[in-house]
Amino acid sequence: MQNALALLTPEGLEGVVATVVDNNPDMNEGTASRIVAEALKFVHAAAQFPTVRIAPSKVVDEGWHALILHTGLYAKLCQELGHFVHHYPERPDPERYDEHVITRTLATIEQAGYAPDAELWTGPTKTLVGVAAQCQHTGCSSGSGCGTVRPGQCATSGE
Repeated sequence: MQNALALLTPEGLEGVVATVVDNNPDMNEGTASRIVAEALKFVHAAAQFPTVRIAPSKVVDEGWHALILHTGLYAKLCQELGHFVHHYPERPDPERYDEHVITRTLATIEQAGYAPDAELWTGPTKTLVGVAAQCQHTGCSSGSGCGTVRPGQCATSGE
């Protein structure tokens, strides 16, 4: 299995982990590092399989948000992975939640060569780690008709 943390330089990783900790003051660095690792696995899987409808868990979304805030690092990462993975947040809505999206996402991450940290990939009502992120994703991707999404919808990857 691949090491997702190796996708970033040590300095880049340190900065993204620090952003997760800054946004979640009660969180320790070890947990923040695990969250960033899962966000990297998610972004890599979304870039590698742009037509598969995947989405991050609420906890992993916190790491993805931190990655995106480091715009230069994130743009370079996506370029190296072959696709820019866009983030289109939605307000949380239990009516819209796809109960199969986490299972599909984990399978896609495994197909990309990673072992997911299952504890961080729970549905919105079973979160084991509290985070500041408050958006939800329906699991859209550019290849599934989401390239022309309206504001508020999700598209996880694109050219």
